[in-house]
Amino acid sequence: MKIGLFFGSFNPIHIGHLIIANTMAENSDLQEVWLVVSPQNPLKKNASLLHEFDRYEMVSLAVNDSYKLKVTDVEFHLSKPSYTIDTLTYLSEKYPQHQFVLIIGEDNLASFIKWKNYDKILEYYELYVYPRPAAEKTNLSEHPKVKFVPAPLLDISATYIRSNIKEGKSIRYLVTEQVEAYIHKKLFYR
Repeated sequence: MKIGLFFGSFNPIHIGHLIIANTMAENSDLQEVWLVVSPQNPLKKNASLLHEFDRYEMVSLAVNDSYKLKVTDVEFHLSKPSYTIDTLTYLSEKYPQHQFVLIIGEDNLASFIKWKNYDKILEYYELYVYPRPAAEKTNLSEHPKVKFVPAPLLDISATYIRSNIKEGKSIRYLVTEQVEAYIHKKLFYR
């Protein structure tokens, strides 16, 4: 089975994440997309990051009715900070019957050379890239392992959602109803 891995903090998961994941599952040769909840992104500060189990629960709620989208906590069991190459290697060894593909936004392609062992990722794995507003052009766009998948241009951010919550504004239509209810029940981001 060919599986796309969509990594993220998902703090919180929002409609933009789900549209991208579903677009990749429906408009490429991927049979499934696994949303990989990252405990800590090595390139980001985690000041407002909810506990990984709460973020995992929100992703579970968001994809519970999808047969092509799954959630995984694989990085919870690996050393921190989590590096994509380590997760890819672990999953490839654990599930040798699957072929894994890395899903990233076009904005991350420009900084991809800063990732740990990026050259090994490109040697052993394909990158499926979705468009992002104002993404920088990069030479990696021409790499034979880099495939662009047409997807809606979305500019929804978790930062914007957290800000709305803090200000007492609605987040309806930015997250699923289940995720919104969970956020309000747990009083997150206030």
